[in-house]
Amino acid sequence: MKIGVLSRNAHLYSTNRLVEAARARGHNVEVVDYLRCYMDITSERPDVLLFGEAQTFDAVIPRIGASHTFYGTAVVRQFEMMGVYTVSPSEAISRSRDKLRSLQILSRAGVDMPVTGFAHATKDIDGLLDTVGGVPVVVKLLEGTQGSGVVLAETRKAAGSVIEAFRQLDANILVQEFIEEAGGADVRLIVIGDRAIAAMRRKSNPGEFRSNLHRGGTATVIKVTPELERVAVAATESMGLGVAGVDILQSVRGPLVLEVNSSPGLEGIEGATQQDVAGEIIRYVEENLSLPTRRSGRA
Repeated sequence: MKIGVLSRNAHLYSTNRLVEAARARGHNVEVVDYLRCYMDITSERPDVLLFGEAQTFDAVIPRIGASHTFYGTAVVRQFEMMGVYTVSPSEAISRSRDKLRSLQILSRAGVDMPVTGFAHATKDIDGLLDTVGGVPVVVKLLEGTQGSGVVLAETRKAAGSVIEAFRQLDANILVQEFIEEAGGADVRLIVIGDRAIAAMRRKSNPGEFRSNLHRGGTATVIKVTPELERVAVAATESMGLGVAGVDILQSVRGPLVLEVNSSPGLEGIEGATQQDVAGEIIRYVEENLSLPTRRSGRA
C-alpha cells in the first residue's frame, strides 16, 4: 500500500512515528507538505500536484495544523475527489476545528459536556453568566488553540472584565462552567474507529488550570473504562472522524467532553502509555482498505 502523510514537517514526532509504523508494516509511505501542493480541480481527472508531480496514494493520513485548516482540508477534499481513502474526511476535520459547530454537534448527539454559552457583542453579561450557572467560569476565544485565549474568571467582576476585553477585540467567545472537582486535570483518549485504544490523565501545574502538556502539565497512564470509551467514541463518531483525540473532564455528573481533536499528538500518549498508537492507526488504514499486512519491528 502507498500511504501519504499530509504534514508540514517530516521531523515532527507524530509524523515520524506514522512513517516508521507504516514502513514497519511493509508499506510505502511519503510525507507531503500540503501547503506546497496545488490542485487541478477542473479536469475530468482531478489531481494533487507537488513540484509538477501528481501525488498518487491508496490512502492519506491528514495531519492538518489548526492555522491551515482551510487549505489543508481543501487538499484532503481533493484526494477524496480522486477516490483516495482518507483516515478522517475533510468535512469531519472542518467540523472538529470549528469550536462552536463541534459543540453544537456534540449537543445534538447527546454527548455530555460542560454547560456552555456563546456570545459576540452582548451587553447582558449577567444574563450570559447566569446561562452557564454563574461564576466561576472559563472564558474562551472561539479561535484559540492549545489552551491559548482561555481565562478562568472566579468572580462576576473578573468575568465581566474579561468579556469586555474580548469584546473590544471584536471576538466571538465561549463561556463555560468551571468543573472544580476535576482539580485541574483532564483525560485524553485516543479513539481509532469504534475503539478507545489509549488514555492518559493530564494534570496542570500548581496555580494553572489548563492541563496542556506543552504548558508544563504532566501525564500518567489510566485505564480505558467502558464509560470513558462510550463517551469518547460517541464524540468521535458525531464528528465523523476516523481517528481523534478526545479531551474529557471527570465530574460528579460523569465524563464531560471538552474537545475533539482531529490531529492528536502522539508523543504524549505514547510516552505515557507505552502503546504503539501509530501502529494502530496504520492497522486501521489496512482494515478499511482490506489489504494484507506484514508486521516487523516495533509496529
